[in-house]
Amino acid sequence: MSETPFNIAISDEHLALLRRKLELTTFPDELEGSGWEYGVPLTDLRKLVEKWKNGFNWRTQEAHINSELPQFTRDIEVDGHGTLNIHYVHKKSIVAQAIPLLFVHGWPGSFLEARKLAPLLATGTPDFPAFHLVAVSLPGYGFSQGPTTKGFDLNQYAEVGNKLMLALGYKEYVTQGGDLGFPITYRIAKNYGGKHVKAFHTNMPIGAPPEAGTAPPLTEKEEERLAKNASFLRLGLGYLRQQQTQPQTLGYSLADSPAGLLAWIYEKLVNWSDAYPWSDDEVLTWISIYWFSRAGPTASLRVYFEAENRNFDAIFAVSQPTPTIPLGISHFPNDSLVFPRSWTRVLGNIVFDGQHESGGHFAAHERPQELADDLRKMFGKGGPAFGVVSGRSGYA
Repeated sequence: MSETPFNIAISDEHLALLRRKLELTTFPDELEGSGWEYGVPLTDLRKLVEKWKNGFNWRTQEAHINSELPQFTRDIEVDGHGTLNIHYVHKKSIVAQAIPLLFVHGWPGSFLEARKLAPLLATGTPDFPAFHLVAVSLPGYGFSQGPTTKGFDLNQYAEVGNKLMLALGYKEYVTQGGDLGFPITYRIAKNYGGKHVKAFHTNMPIGAPPEAGTAPPLTEKEEERLAKNASFLRLGLGYLRQQQTQPQTLGYSLADSPAGLLAWIYEKLVNWSDAYPWSDDEVLTWISIYWFSRAGPTASLRVYFEAENRNFDAIFAVSQPTPTIPLGISHFPNDSLVFPRSWTRVLGNIVFDGQHESGGHFAAHERPQELADDLRKMFGKGGPAFGVVSGRSGYA
């Protein structure tokens, strides 16, 4: 389980193949005035494909990522699934007593979601704690090896995260995750809570209505948000149903067509964020990580098939008994799904509950400062999870 330093170095042959495929893109027609109602507008995708082909410098982005994020790989044995070579970022703080934090991304994210967060958390002052941040590339994502056998579900992803932290020498640590990072860190808390993981935090709390008469009446804003949830569940889950049921069929298109992969993910970047001003370079770097990923983009879809009998409710279900370790929540109001605070109380031992006025699904990328501040409040002096990691206060 030795550690190997890693730098992204996509071959010239892969870059040339991408360009040839972009040159051969066949675009579909489009109904007049359809805008975003039917999906990604044709003008948007034409512009991005042209930029990817002729105006986007991957080598520049590759160099920036390598210089900003210390990256490594190591082999991790997963019970029943052999050994996988796992890629991760390990951004250490100069503060010796910094708190080890495992950051777990989701789909359609990657380790890049921690890019803005890492330098913020690595810095500590007398007023707020510092963190050693570990951002794992989940198996099948980014530059981690993908599973090759069936049945690699959320418990196996949790096993990888825990074993990675132990291999790094962090016998005790905390976690943060959104999207699929929430059910994965939830399972880390259930499976390894108390002994190794001491607290966890999420920016995507999934809730359920409490028993009648046990919760306060919903506010007008909460009622409006539940109506938006219903709209998303009706109109926004097509991707999930496909990835849950027939990921291999979808995978042929995503693995063969960079334009198809771009459209599939770009739709989510726009629709799930809170009017975030995505630059072309941001979008294309994000998508390129999928295109150049070690296992290919199809591998990233299969977690939805494997996870808990291919059922959306089961993937994000809160099972009893819930973890007893401290849980922190950050509510960003324009995530794809947002639940009333009274509904999220079922998640466990909630000790921190932060509300924000803006922000969407990709909190670490859209609102890194706010997310970092919440973690500092939760784990800093006077915070509800201060000192949970033995001998690591976060302060010099």
